[in-house]
Amino acid sequence: MASYNKFNIFVQAVTNKGIDCTNDTFKVGLTNTLPTATIVTYSAVNLTELSTAGGYTQGGATATVSSNGQTSGTDTFVLTNVTWTATSAGIGPFQYVFLYDSTPSTNNMIAWWNYGSALTLSNGSTFTVQFNGGATTGTVFTMT
Repeated sequence: MASYNKFNIFVQAVTNKGIDCTNDTFKVGLTNTLPTATIVTYSAVNLTELSTAGGYTQGGATATVSSNGQTSGTDTFVLTNVTWTATSAGIGPFQYVFLYDSTPSTNNMIAWWNYGSALTLSNGSTFTVQFNGGATTGTVFTMT
């Protein structure tokens, strides 16, 4: 299981209405360079993101909001899983998956996951980001 890490800007962006967890578009991307918690906005340069090739498109893939709801004072944010399938050129290497809000012009960063070692996908291989291990959707975070 990949380890979750939060970008510092995330909490401030939520409390300042810079991230709308119900209506915004969320993107998941790949990098082989360790992100730092101080990155504020999405940029392929800031993250040394993989280039468009082999079944991966720079800027990432959309993770649809499955649910965002509150029960007894705890909000749970759930996204659909994202899958890439490598074509002839392959995808990688990458070790980190990052999540950002692509709706506001600020493209606020949310979190990244460390998969522990570099992965490379060969032609026809797939990689699925399973948030919190969910089969088709998974909890990205809870706030209390």
